Amino acid sequence: MAESHSSTRAVVVALLANLGIAIAKFVAFFFTRSSTMLAEGVHSVADTGNQALLLLGHSRGSRPPTAEHPFGYGRERYFWAFVVAVVLFSVGALFALYEGVNKLRDPHEIESPEWAFGVLGFGLVLEVFSLRTAMNAARPLRRNASWWSFIRRTKEPELPVVLLEDAAAVAGLVLALTAIALSVVTGNPRWDAAGTIAIGLLLGVVAYILALEMQSLLIGESASERDRERIVEAIGGAPDVERLIHLRTQHLGPAELLVVAKVSFSPTMAFERVASAINEAERRVREAVPQVSLMFIEPDVWRAEPSPVDFADGDDRSSS
Repeated sequence: MAESHSSTRAVVVALLANLGIAIAKFVAFFFTRSSTMLAEGVHSVADTGNQALLLLGHSRGSRPPTAEHPFGYGRERYFWAFVVAVVLFSVGALFALYEGVNKLRDPHEIESPEWAFGVLGFGLVLEVFSLRTAMNAARPLRRNASWWSFIRRTKEPELPVVLLEDAAAVAGLVLALTAIALSVVTGNPRWDAAGTIAIGLLLGVVAYILALEMQSLLIGESASERDRERIVEAIGGAPDVERLIHLRTQHLGPAELLVVAKVSFSPTMAFERVASAINEAERRVREAVPQVSLMFIEPDVWRAEPSPVDFADGDDRSSS
């Protein structure tokens, strides 16, 4: 799919940008001995590893279903994105916090600050380019939603991760530039340590947000409200369907949707006609929402007595 290709391209661009930035930051740390530069170098190494994990997850999640995993491997993309959040926190945030506190207790003067300013400026240009690539890839999926709403609602795991990582990287570089500039101007190296701690806190917040979002996707989210309305309309408008009694949906992967529905038909209909009506309803649903990969329709007869199990997935229709 075009969306999948765009997200993969955004991940590859981010990986290459972070790899180049990581090398440059460690070179700058060698000359400056700045704890902020070291924290930023580790941050970029973690980001590079994160993008590699996202590519791994995308590859493994694309495998076809097997007898052991009949619903496919789509959720593996969510698993590896969750691992990314853990790596971002454990490697990036904790190291930066440790290094910042250590340098706050035992501050050292920054040597050759021009190296730090040059590398951070170079990194800022690459990170802004990477962020812009991710934003361009996300725009067709975002539509009119805000960026925060897109990150919260999208079923694509790679784009929210890259967007948040790149945004955090840009913010981290600005923090690093500010901290080193204050250290040079004031002659107080504790500003460098404070910048390192701020970067660690920033990474921790991003990791926490990512972990929450990927946890929700791993557990299993329903179809978006827009897709659900299309499914309801497609089933309700199918020939011979008297009523959609209840509906349940769940994402098995970013572009793989499971649909389970109970539908009321006339009790006088012949079996062959019911089967034909079910097939037509399934065809209409897949035409309206191409992401539907698995669909099961249970025929039933409508009764007015409500049942509490039929309120799942936002549907308040009663069933037998």
